[in-house]
Amino acid sequence: MIPLSISICICLLALFSSRTFAASDYHEQLILQPLPSSSLLASFNFRSNASLQSFEQQHFRFFPRSLGQILQHAQTKELHLRFSTGRWDSESWGTRPWNGSKEGATGVELWAWIEAPTDDEAFARWIALTQSLSGLFCASLNFIDSTRTTRPVASFEPAGDHFPSSQLHLLHGTLPGEVVCTENLTPFLKMLPCKGKAGISSLFDGHKLFDASWQSMSIDVRPVCSEGDERCVVEIEQTIDMVLDIDRSKRPRDNSIPRPVPADQLACDPSKTYNSENICYPLEKTAETGWSLTEVFGRGIKGACPLIDNEIPGSMSVCLRVPHERDVFITPGAFESKNPDGFSRCYILLSPDNFDLVLPEQELQLKVPLEQPVLHAERTIIGHGQERGGMQVILRNPSNTSTVDFIYFESLPWFMRPYLHTLQARLAGIDGLQRQVPVSDIIGDIFFRPAIDRERGTQLELVLSVPPASAVTLIYDIEKAILRYTEYPPDANRGFNVAPAVIRLLDKKDNSTTASPVYLRTTSILLPLPTPDFSMPYNVIILTSTVMALAFGSIFNLLVRRFIAADEVALGSHTLKARLFSQLVVLRDRLRGKVVKVE
Repeated sequence: MIPLSISICICLLALFSSRTFAASDYHEQLILQPLPSSSLLASFNFRSNASLQSFEQQHFRFFPRSLGQILQHAQTKELHLRFSTGRWDSESWGTRPWNGSKEGATGVELWAWIEAPTDDEAFARWIALTQSLSGLFCASLNFIDSTRTTRPVASFEPAGDHFPSSQLHLLHGTLPGEVVCTENLTPFLKMLPCKGKAGISSLFDGHKLFDASWQSMSIDVRPVCSEGDERCVVEIEQTIDMVLDIDRSKRPRDNSIPRPVPADQLACDPSKTYNSENICYPLEKTAETGWSLTEVFGRGIKGACPLIDNEIPGSMSVCLRVPHERDVFITPGAFESKNPDGFSRCYILLSPDNFDLVLPEQELQLKVPLEQPVLHAERTIIGHGQERGGMQVILRNPSNTSTVDFIYFESLPWFMRPYLHTLQARLAGIDGLQRQVPVSDIIGDIFFRPAIDRERGTQLELVLSVPPASAVTLIYDIEKAILRYTEYPPDANRGFNVAPAVIRLLDKKDNSTTASPVYLRTTSILLPLPTPDFSMPYNVIILTSTVMALAFGSIFNLLVRRFIAADEVALGSHTLKARLFSQLVVLRDRLRGKVVKVE
């Protein structure tokens, strides 16, 4: 299943280039799609490749050398790295871009296929990989240790073409508490051939990217072989998806504080009974918000990347998902091609001149249809107290005719101990009434790997099925472990981050992934643990230090201070003999190694 916004642009560009092999080794594509509530989805895609022979000999042209040497050192045959922040609003924005295959969990998510003869050797190379990527992308990937590493069984499959004789090991790790910022964007741009100086990457601005409501950066490396041919290439695909608020993005940087709309410009609904001069009910806008690349991103596209082969149209394109009836103005030097569906068009950039796209505000009743997701997922922690609790997962199927089959994957920290024997399943239909059903009616297969304290976390994979127009609620009990005082972070009372769950939809025929697998991810959750009062050690240290300072200071002064009578100092201070005598005494005491204080 391919989302409509992606499949249309792919079909449109199929006339010009091939997806796997093309005469050009570097491709760029930008997909723009307006969303409800004055939002804009911008999907940037960069794809390049290198022959397998050149990759092994370290002859890099478009493939980044810094990443290639890391993959060779760690014997990594396939890599998938994600940086994500924010929450995708599936109810308003529809399906996720790229079927969710290029979306990661909140924070940082990494999984890779590593070639190694044993599991221990694979884990050692995995640690080398995470530490190298940590330095390359200025991230905390070095904190992915054995407690944050899992080995999924059915949730992920290789996306590349690997040799059958390869001994591949899949390892997966997450950092849900990692903060994604411009320090991660800069290495991403340096890996591109034009490095943000030209092409669609010239639109990147850290202020705009990290001001988005939702954004995700992904890097995928995989081997690709042509059918019936032994010629293989190593392909790298870099993608950035973001959802921008058009009104907020159009504010000038020097005056970004939102201002209230003047009273004479308010659009009020006069049909309301309480409508008056002092009371206004906002009227829903019927016109599509106008915008341009310069207004939204703060700059235009600085021409086509010179490393792109201009003889192959489609190597660099900007696609727009708006009705054909809507006016679109562009700068000269681009070739326009409209899709027969009436809702999309693409611009092939062939000129090195700057490119800008203007979409004026227009009154249109026709809107681009948004494809709705086939499954909605929600996960929360229930219960009360500091020792025990529960996990509740709500899976809702909005379809009235089709059953949804999927794999549910959870990676829990070791201090969060689930009790699998308490797993319960509740089914709610159209009437909204929940009824208890046997777990075997909902769950087809279970893979459970229990945790070991301070060594590994819990791994849980479930093969589930949700009937049409129904919602399945899974509930199981958990126990919260008590950590050592050195294992608590500075913000222990905030809670501990738990990685989101990964959902992989299955094909209805044979319970296998489709050609383009569909992935969903829930939001991360905060787990409160029993936390000691860290102010008590502080108070004890302060009180002890004060007592020691007073006691030691008093005894030290009594032992080393030399007391002289006040009248003796007053009488002898005026004579030369007394002054010379006191200096000789001080010199004698210093030679003996004593500390003297004369009052």
